[in-house]
Amino acid sequence: MYAYIKALHIIFIVTWFAGLFYIPRLFIYATEAGDKSEAEKNILRAQLSVMMKRLWYGITWPSAILTLIFGTWVLIEGNWYKQVFEPGGRWLLIKLVFVVLLYAYHFSLQAILKQELKGEYRYSSQQLRIWNEVATIILIAVVMLVVVKQSISMVWGLVGLVLFIALLMASIRIYKLLREK
Repeated sequence: MYAYIKALHIIFIVTWFAGLFYIPRLFIYATEAGDKSEAEKNILRAQLSVMMKRLWYGITWPSAILTLIFGTWVLIEGNWYKQVFEPGGRWLLIKLVFVVLLYAYHFSLQAILKQELKGEYRYSSQQLRIWNEVATIILIAVVMLVVVKQSISMVWGLVGLVLFIALLMASIRIYKLLREK
């Protein structure tokens, strides 16, 4: 039974991340539609609003809830909760901190969605592109923690994560410069 619960947990993580990766792209497209003619802007934003609602409420929210349910079940069924505060379970405690950050990110996207559905576009496409990468950073941190566990030191893990973030930000900056040409 445990293997099925864990499999379902992983499946809903994947579908949740699909939504977390795609919804900011829709925000970017809706923001950039503001640069089009009035007719184009209205058509694009109307269609993007439908897509945002379907993605967010049909896939992303249900997946976030099911990830939490099955993740808690895995934690209890696998007796992982007993290891969280043990030295060997430090990786799990750090992973759970990243999970909390991921839910905070999820709620931030919910706030942006509500704004955009009301026609409020408070962020530039560049800001949204940067915000879009938060889920990627958390995903990499969590996967490395789960797979590597004690095989990597905390210092080297943080150094690797910081270097990855720097590379990601540089890539976004380069992309912006290329788009402006």
